[in-house]
Amino acid sequence: MNKKLGLLREKRQKAFEGGGTLRIESQHKKGKLTARERLHFLLDEGSFQEIGMLVAHRSTDFGMEKEKYPGDGVITGYGTINGRLVYVFSQDFTVFGGSLSETHAEKICKIMDLAIKNGAPVIGLNDSGGARIQEGVVSLGGYADIFYRNTLASGVIPQISAIMGPCAGGAVYSPAITDFILMVENTSYMFVTGPNVVKTVTHEEVTSEELGGATTHATKSGVTHFACANEIAAIQNIKALLSYMPQNCEDKAPSVPYEIQNELRPELNSLLPEVASTPYDIREIMDHVIDSGSFLEVHKDFAENIVVGFARLAGRSIGIVANQPAFLAGVLDIHSSIKAARFVRFCDSFNIPLLVFEDVPGFLPGTDQEWNAIITNGAKLLYAFCEATVPRITVITRKAYGGAYDVMNSKHIGADMNFAWPSAEIAVMGAKGAAEIIFKREINTAKDKEAKWREMEQLYSDTFANPYRAAERGFIDEVIEPAETRIKLIQAFKMLENKVVNNPRKKHGNMPL
Repeated sequence: MNKKLGLLREKRQKAFEGGGTLRIESQHKKGKLTARERLHFLLDEGSFQEIGMLVAHRSTDFGMEKEKYPGDGVITGYGTINGRLVYVFSQDFTVFGGSLSETHAEKICKIMDLAIKNGAPVIGLNDSGGARIQEGVVSLGGYADIFYRNTLASGVIPQISAIMGPCAGGAVYSPAITDFILMVENTSYMFVTGPNVVKTVTHEEVTSEELGGATTHATKSGVTHFACANEIAAIQNIKALLSYMPQNCEDKAPSVPYEIQNELRPELNSLLPEVASTPYDIREIMDHVIDSGSFLEVHKDFAENIVVGFARLAGRSIGIVANQPAFLAGVLDIHSSIKAARFVRFCDSFNIPLLVFEDVPGFLPGTDQEWNAIITNGAKLLYAFCEATVPRITVITRKAYGGAYDVMNSKHIGADMNFAWPSAEIAVMGAKGAAEIIFKREINTAKDKEAKWREMEQLYSDTFANPYRAAERGFIDEVIEPAETRIKLIQAFKMLENKVVNNPRKKHGNMPL
C-alpha cells in the first residue's frame, strides 16, 4: 500500500506543479496569479474540493502523446464563498497556454452539469489561448458543449466569468452568455479576431489592449461589466457580486439583518436643483435612500446616462435602474437601453426586486440613433420591464417625458408602486416644445412673440408639467415628500415580498433582439 500511496502522492504533486516552475515564474512576471492561487483567494479557506485532477488529454497527433500534464490545463471543482456553495473552473495558462482540448472541455461541462443539478453559481476564471490547434474539430466541439450548457444554465443559476488573461476566438462566447464579465486591466483581453487578423483583413493597426482590453470593453463596447485594477480586486468583486444574488432561480434574494429606525431623510428635500434644466448626480439621491455604502454599480463606465447596480434597502438585496441627469441629461439611447434591459432581466431571473429612479427627458434624437435601431434597442428595455414579475417600484424625481415615461417602469407596463416627488414633470414633452406646437398660432400672431411663448409655456407647465394629473388618474400611487422616500420604499417592498404573477402560458416571448 505504501508504494501505491507514494504513486498517488507523486501524481498529485505533479498536478499541483501545473506547467512547471519556469512557466509559473513567467506567469508571475506578467503580473498574473496561477490558476490555483486564484482559487485560493476566491474560496473560503480549506473549502475547495477538486474534481478531475488526474484527467489527461487523449491526443496523439503532432507528438502530443509525449507531453501530458495531470488536469490538462484547467482546475475544476467546488467550494464555498462566505459559506455558500459555488462551482468553479480555473484555466491554467502554464499548461499548453490554457488551451481548450476535448478533455479540458469535458471537465468544465461536468462542473456546469453539477451546478445546474444542485442549484449553485458557476464561476469561470478564464486564462486561455483558445482552442487547442493540435486537436482540431474536437476542441471546437468542446467549446460548443460549453456554450450549450451556458444557455441551459442561463436564468437557472448565476454565471460569472472573470477574464484573467487572453480570451480570443470562440472562447469569448461562453463569457458573453454568462451573467457578468470581469476583466483585469493591462493583463486580460477579449476579441473574436486578434490584431494580426484585423491588420490583414482591414489594414487597421491596433494593439491587443486597444482592440479588446479591459478599458475598451468597459467604456466602448460594454462587453465587460467590471474593469478591475488587478486580479485580487477582480476576485473581491466576484465575492461582492455574489452577496446580492441568490443561489438559483428558486431562491429569494438574500438579505442581511436590519432594524428599522428613523428612516426619514430630510436632506433629500433640498438635493434637487431649483432650475429643472440643471443637471445633478442621481447617485447622491440614491445614496440617501439605500443602506449606507451598499451600492455596487454595474457597467459604471458604459452608457453613463443610465446607472444600474445592486444595493440593499433595510438589509434586502435590490436592483436599481436610474436615469443620470449628469450625463446627456439622462436621455435614453441605444447603449443605455441595452445596458438597463440586460440588468433588469438578470434581476427578474433571480428574484431581485427592482427600484427605478426616473428623471428622463426622452429618447436621444438623431440619424445615428435612428439608423442604428434605437426603435428596436429601446424596445428591449420596454420588453424587459414588461415581462419582469419581481416587485417593481418607480420614483419619479423630476422629468418623465414622452415614450420614455412609459418605458421607465410606468404603472401601465406593470409597475407595482409608482411614487412621484412634487418636482415631477409628467408630460408628453417639455413645456417649451409643447407650447410651440399647441400655441403656434397665438405665438405667431402676438406682438411680442417671446413674451407670448413664455406665457404659453408657463400655462402648459402649470397644467401638465407636474405629478398631479397623473396622480388623479391613478398612474401615480402617491406624491411624496423626498424626505419620505426611504421609508415609503421599505414599506412598499415589504408589502410586495410575496408577490405572485401568473402570465399567459407560452414557450417564451420573442424579444426584439
